[in-house]
Amino acid sequence: MMETGLVKLTVQGVMPDAIPNSDSQVVILQDENKAHTLPIWVGVAEGTAIRLAMEGVIPPRPLSHDLIRNLTEQLGLKISKVVVTDVKNTTYYASIYLSSKQSELTVDSRPSDAIALAVRTSSPIYVAQDVLDRLAPENVDPWLKMLGAKEFGGTV
Repeated sequence: MMETGLVKLTVQGVMPDAIPNSDSQVVILQDENKAHTLPIWVGVAEGTAIRLAMEGVIPPRPLSHDLIRNLTEQLGLKISKVVVTDVKNTTYYASIYLSSKQSELTVDSRPSDAIALAVRTSSPIYVAQDVLDRLAPENVDPWLKMLGAKEFGGTV
């Protein structure tokens, strides 16, 4: 499904940053044709939350993203999609789209939280086309090469 101005992405993996002693992980998002790769740097806790959801691990007690999912379900809301909406100085911005029988809501979010919720609810993940257009391949391609992520295929 292609929404106007949006490119649908899926999480290909979460990996440690290639920079030694970095306290960050990288979520690798790609479109269906592997024509676009969007790496988003996140904290270790956020990366772990996304990875656990991808692996289907159910913690003995709900994590924050599980709690949010449970709250939305109990309130009769559905996460219809999440969208990476903007990037400013290497900081990404996202929105979570919620729907109910009566209305639709949009909530500002960190991309890591939006992605963690999307994985837990099987909701689609999109990126605004203009965010992809503003990515500088000369900055991302060397990083992908250093990380060894060319196995993910495609270019930015």
